[in-house]
Amino acid sequence: MSIIVTGSIATDYLTAFQGRFAEQILPDQLDSLSVSFLVEELAIHRGGAGANIAFNLGCLGLAPVLVGAVGADFAEYGEWLSTHGVDISAVRVSQTKHTARFMCITDADSNQIASFYAGAMSESRDIELKPIVDRLYRTDLVVVGPNDPAAMLRHTQECRDRGYPFAADPSQQLATLEGDQIKPLVEGAAYLFTNVYERGLLQHKTGWSDEDILARVGVSVMTRGAKGVTVQRPDEPVISVTPPQERVKADPTGVGDAFRAGFLAGIGWGVSDERAAQLGCVLATLVIESVGTQEHKFEPEMFLERFSEAYGPDSAAEVGYHLRG
Repeated sequence: MSIIVTGSIATDYLTAFQGRFAEQILPDQLDSLSVSFLVEELAIHRGGAGANIAFNLGCLGLAPVLVGAVGADFAEYGEWLSTHGVDISAVRVSQTKHTARFMCITDADSNQIASFYAGAMSESRDIELKPIVDRLYRTDLVVVGPNDPAAMLRHTQECRDRGYPFAADPSQQLATLEGDQIKPLVEGAAYLFTNVYERGLLQHKTGWSDEDILARVGVSVMTRGAKGVTVQRPDEPVISVTPPQERVKADPTGVGDAFRAGFLAGIGWGVSDERAAQLGCVLATLVIESVGTQEHKFEPEMFLERFSEAYGPDSAAEVGYHLRG
C-alpha cells in the first residue's frame, strides 16, 4: 500500500511540578498574573500526529511517506523516523523557524498548563502533493491529519481535485475551526477518524447528523476510549471492537494516532474492518503502556501474542501472515 501521511511533526517537552497550581495562583490577582514554577523533571519526546501515525505504520512495515514542515533542528528526529521505516524525503525544512514544540507542566493533581509553538508547521500550507505522488507513481491513500489549518484545507482540496483517496483526521483542530471550514475537510473522505467528543463537536459546528456524515464519507471510524471503537459504512451494520486490557496505564498520549496507524495498515493489507480495528486497538494498547508516543517497543512475535490473547489465534494468524510477509 502506498500511503502518504500529512500532519504535525513536533517535539514534546514534558515537565512535572511537585506542588499544586491552585496553591500558587491568587484568584483575585489573575489580571496581573506572573508566576514561575520550579520543575524537577524534564522528559523530551518525539511527537506530532503526522509523525506518530507514520512511525507506527513504519513499525508495521508499510513504509509511509511523511509530509509536513520542520526546522533545521529536525535532523536527529528525521534519522529516528527513517530507521523505523518512514520516508521523510517529502518533509519540508524551514530556513527560518524551528520544529513545532509542545510544552507542558503537570502538577501534583494532574492539572496541566501547556503551550504549543507552531513554528515551521505553518509552512505546511506551501506543500503540493502532486510532485510527491508523481515520484511514487501513485498513492492508495493520503491521510490528512491535524496540522496547520490552511495546509489541511489545501491537501484535502487537492485530493478531491486530483482524485486521490484521502482519510480525514481533523482531530484537535476541530476546536479552532468553524463549521464552514470543517465541512470541506470531511466531504468525500474515504475514511473519517474522530473520537466521541470530536464527533459531537463536528456535528455541533456543521449541523450534520450521523446520517449526514455517513452520506459524505466512505467509512466512519470513531474511537471511544476504554470502550473501544465503532466502524460503520453507509447502509451496513455497525462494527464494535473492544480493546485488550492494558498491563499498565502509563500515558494515553498518542494512543489515537497508534490506533489510526494499525487500522490503516489493516485496510492496506485487505483485511476486514473488524480485523483492522482489532489491529489498531492492540497497537494503541502498546502505546498506552509506555510514556511517550513513539517509545513503545514493537516486536512482531510479541505483538501477535498480545493479539492472540485478545482476539483469538485465528485472528492473530491472519494478521501474522501480513505482518511477517
